[in-house]
Amino acid sequence: MSKIVLDKILRKFPDDIINSHNYLGNETVIIKKEALLKVCAFIKDNRQLMIDMLVDLTCVDYPEEAERFMMVYHFYSTENKYRIRIKASVSEEDPYIDSITKLWKTANWPEREVYDMYGVKFNDHPDLTRLLMYEGFEGHPLRKDYPITKRQPIIGPLN
Repeated sequence: MSKIVLDKILRKFPDDIINSHNYLGNETVIIKKEALLKVCAFIKDNRQLMIDMLVDLTCVDYPEEAERFMMVYHFYSTENKYRIRIKASVSEEDPYIDSITKLWKTANWPEREVYDMYGVKFNDHPDLTRLLMYEGFEGHPLRKDYPITKRQPIIGPLN
């Protein structure tokens, strides 16, 4: 069934697809970041697909790549029991991608976590503030070039 979902995405958005593949039965589609909202709205609103759950979203850091950050979204159909993964690249120079919180409210905290840990910013996020680190924390600790010996206070400034 997930192959059917992938095929529908490929047919509906041919100009927005960069690549697609299957790994261990899980379909993955890599899209242009500008297409994220319309692809996500399509898989959520299409009654034939029945993708009703955002399982998780995260970021992978590839510092040697021109588009350093790969956003990874995991979706699931509770009705049909299949998964689909959507990926979109974001550059360090333009670290913005659309928030999907208007489609899935459960994206709120994972997007804030990605912002906090990697520095990727989400357009139209309702509360894009740090989630795990305090506001005065310098840098983004899950980036591969973050200095592991960098010393920072465990708590933020006492104002």
